Amino acid sequence: MTHKKEIDLATKTVWAGEADYLVHGATQVPVVLSVAYNYDDIDEWFDVATGKKAGHIYGRNTNPTVQSFEDKIKEMEGAEAVTSFSTGMAAISNTLATFLVPGDRIVSIKDTYGGTNKIFSEFLPRQQIEVHLCDTGNMAEMEKEINKGCEILYLETPTNPTVKITDIERMAKAGKEAGALVIVDNTFATPMNQRPLALGADLVIHSATKFLGGHADALGGVVCGRKALIEPIFHYREINGATMDPMAAYLVLRGMKTLHLRVREQCKNAMALALYLQKQDIVEDVFYPGLPDHPNHDIAKKQMDDFGGMLSFSVKGGIDTVRKVLPKLQFAHRAANLGAVETTVGPARTTSHVECTPEERAALGIPEGLIRVSCGIEATDDIIHDFEQALQAAKSDKLLS
Repeated sequence: MTHKKEIDLATKTVWAGEADYLVHGATQVPVVLSVAYNYDDIDEWFDVATGKKAGHIYGRNTNPTVQSFEDKIKEMEGAEAVTSFSTGMAAISNTLATFLVPGDRIVSIKDTYGGTNKIFSEFLPRQQIEVHLCDTGNMAEMEKEINKGCEILYLETPTNPTVKITDIERMAKAGKEAGALVIVDNTFATPMNQRPLALGADLVIHSATKFLGGHADALGGVVCGRKALIEPIFHYREINGATMDPMAAYLVLRGMKTLHLRVREQCKNAMALALYLQKQDIVEDVFYPGLPDHPNHDIAKKQMDDFGGMLSFSVKGGIDTVRKVLPKLQFAHRAANLGAVETTVGPARTTSHVECTPEERAALGIPEGLIRVSCGIEATDDIIHDFEQALQAAKSDKLLS
C-alpha cells in the first residue's frame, strides 16, 4: 500500500493556497481590486453575506487575493483557520482587543517588539487590564506568574531586537493549565524555522511585512490558529476595518514563493556574521541563538529548525560608535525594517524601540550601542567584508579623534 507523502514546506511555499484562485488558465493568482461583488440571486447573496455559503460580498470583509495568501500561510503553519490584517501591529492589537476585557490579566516578556511593549505598558493599563512582564528566558518566573492566573500568555521568540528565546512548549503547557490563551509572535523565525502551533500555542502571529513578503514593498499581518479562535478575531477585524490590501496580499503571496530559499541563505549569513563579530575587539556582545554560548541556545536547538536571519550586537563606545559604523556599510540599508533580501541595519532607538525612551530601553536590557542586523541574501563573504571594513573605519576614526 502506498502512503501519501507529506508535502515539504519548501513545496508549500510555492504551491499552497493558490489552486482555487487561478482563473482563465493563469499560473499566478490575480490581484482582485473590486470592492464589491455582484449577485443576481438575492437568496445566494444573503447566504454568502451570512456565512452560510462561501464567497465575497465586500472588500473590508474578504477578498480572493487576500484569501489565497491566508490559505498559503494556513497550510505552512498547520492551522485550521487564518485571518489577515493591514499590518503586523494591527494583527497584534486586534487579537488582544478581541479577547480582553477590563479586569483581565496578561503575562508576557520584557523583550517584545517596541510597539507591542507600548500596548502592554501604555494602552492596556488604560483599559484596566493588568500586564505583568517577566524577564525573558526566566521560565520559572513566568510559570509563577502564569499560575497566579491570566487570560493571555503572550510570547515573542526570538525577540526583537535581542533575539532571546522562550521555551514555547514549556510555557504553552503552563499557560493551558492556567486556562490562558497562548499567543506567539513568530515573525523572526517564520514557519520555515519554527511552528508554534505544533508546540502547543493557540495562536500564531506574523508581521507579513517582514520575512513572509521578503522584499520590503508590502505591509501586512496575519493570525493563525483554531477556527473557533480565528472567527471572533475576523469578526473584530471586519467591523473595525484593519483589512489587508489586495495588492499587498499579492506582493506577499509572490514573495512567499521564495521564502524557503531566502530564509536558508539568511540563516547561513547570520551565523557566519555572528561568528565573525564575536572575534572583533570593538564588539562587546553578540546576540544570536545559533551561537553555542547564547544563553538560550539549547532551547533554540530544540524548537527551531534553524536559528534565523536576525542578530544584534553591541559596540564599545555606544551610540557614538554606532554613528561611525553604520554609514560605512556599503551593502546594507540603514532602515527600520527587517526580513528583506537586502541586509538591513539600525539601532534599537530608531527601529524596534523608537517608541521608547532611553531609560525604557535600558530597563529592557537594550543598550544604546546595540545594532540590529537583518541579514539579506548577499554573498556571505561580501557581508563579512562589508562589516569588517566598517568596523575598521570606525576604530580608525576613534583613534584619530
